[in-house]
Amino acid sequence: MFAYFRGRLISVLPEEAVLEVSGVAYRFLISASTSRQLPEPGGEAVLYSHLSVREDALQLYGFSREEERQMFRLLILTSGVGPKLALAVLSGLEVKDVYEAILGNGPERLYGISGVGKKTAARIILELRDKILKLSPASGTAAPASAHTSRLRDDAVNALVTLGFSRTTVQNAVIAILEENPALSVEEVVKSALVSIHNS
Repeated sequence: MFAYFRGRLISVLPEEAVLEVSGVAYRFLISASTSRQLPEPGGEAVLYSHLSVREDALQLYGFSREEERQMFRLLILTSGVGPKLALAVLSGLEVKDVYEAILGNGPERLYGISGVGKKTAARIILELRDKILKLSPASGTAAPASAHTSRLRDDAVNALVTLGFSRTTVQNAVIAILEENPALSVEEVVKSALVSIHNS
């Protein structure tokens, strides 16, 4: 319903921010990561939003970056993971670290987060890895490749696009990585691409 809000930041706490837009103050629940990215109160801020609708309440969740909102939306698709726990995950780890834990099958990286036990961590990885890797094949042109390399490339590109990265940017990074080492797994390609995009 709402893509983002831009306005004057009234207050910000580790778990909550209030943004005034055209004379209306909106309260957002936020992660610790978003809290650290916001300016001092009085400054202009942009929050990418997610509206949670329940029978007894409407609640806005705000994110400083689009990729954080995308990961939040993936997390709440997991059985037993609600918005509060999804924010806890994003407060405990950076988006790229959550993503690497999912694709690298590393539930131990999620254990230390408040509210995330072994069963929940395993469920997050099982359900989200399946959703990410079974996305439809990527569109667009790419260098010729074998069927295996083509599927590997498409899986890696779609996984990164799910996080909010530009398809053109990730296609270029993934193709370059596979040209150097076509024997990599999807998880290894994605990890390398994240590093490449972050350093570019």
